Amino acid sequence: MSKWMRLVALFGAFSLMAVAAGCGSDEETSSFKQCAEGETDGDLNFYNWSEYMDPDLITAFQDQHGVTVTEDFYPSNEEMHGKVGVGNSGYDLIVPSDYMVSILIADGLIQPVQEAAVPNKGNVAERFANPPYDPGAVYSAAYQWGTTGVGVDLGAAGGDVPKTWGLLFDADLAEQYGLSGKISLLDDPRETMGAALKYLGYSLNSTSKTELAEAEAVIADAVGRVAAFDSDQYSELVVLGETIVGHGYSGNFLWDFEEGESTYDYFVPDEGGTIWVDNMAVLADAPHPCTAFAFMNFLLDAQNGAQLTNYNWYASPNGAAEPHIDQEVLDNPIIYPTDMSKLEFIADTGDFEIEYTDALSRARS
Repeated sequence: MSKWMRLVALFGAFSLMAVAAGCGSDEETSSFKQCAEGETDGDLNFYNWSEYMDPDLITAFQDQHGVTVTEDFYPSNEEMHGKVGVGNSGYDLIVPSDYMVSILIADGLIQPVQEAAVPNKGNVAERFANPPYDPGAVYSAAYQWGTTGVGVDLGAAGGDVPKTWGLLFDADLAEQYGLSGKISLLDDPRETMGAALKYLGYSLNSTSKTELAEAEAVIADAVGRVAAFDSDQYSELVVLGETIVGHGYSGNFLWDFEEGESTYDYFVPDEGGTIWVDNMAVLADAPHPCTAFAFMNFLLDAQNGAQLTNYNWYASPNGAAEPHIDQEVLDNPIIYPTDMSKLEFIADTGDFEIEYTDALSRARS
């Protein structure tokens, strides 16, 4: 089976939702400042995940448009939402994950993408052009995609470690492989609670309070063996020997493993894990929306999109970029998985979202 077929099926299941996606979009778009292709209206304030942007691309954009880009970082979608949700954050462009896009749309926090200002949006591959979290991609443009799993120092743990979330959560495995005090978990309610739910055999989108309570208990039991809840330096901690096993994102592990002196592995555990799509979106109250759309269009250029993937080793949703991506990247099954059957998207669970945040807070206390 083609490596894309399962991903296409996941998106395709929601294709009927796209019929309504354009309704009212012209009116909504016209309520915002209108921008032309390449137009800028000031410096750019960019709110992004860490180690996710090639600094050379930022330099090239600054040189091309005569503006300054200031990039700040957040460790979780929830922290980003908390910052921009109160309004007047000063940020222009953000990079929310799939389920968070739905929340931002519902909260009126992002504005429709102006097609005239972002003609390169047409470079996004068809499989990402009608996502379930934003039918018709009216409010967002796909940035990168990948998986969330486990990175491990095989030199420290041994080469026979089982591919299970139990490396993070099971006390017996921690003792067997010398992991106690050498484990990191993401500082992210949906990802970390989701990992515990998958470990227990449940969906990472469970809305069962009973199942979530079981996952909370699993994390609470593991806290004493966890060195850090970290969404920024989890891969560096493994390479530096501060931890042996970490919970995190595929590209960051691959990137930092290149600098290490041990033998490493990254995998999605046998119980399954997260597939995610991060997206570019312009805030409804962005001070410099035209510069934000210009930068979005710049990153969606075929060669710039390829440069981004060649830099951060996350899979590109930019179909036009693929001919320019290094072959070793395209052939790497960690970056472009051949088996999508174990992967699940994080979905917006509506009012239940707060249950995830509260459960992780309690488990850590």
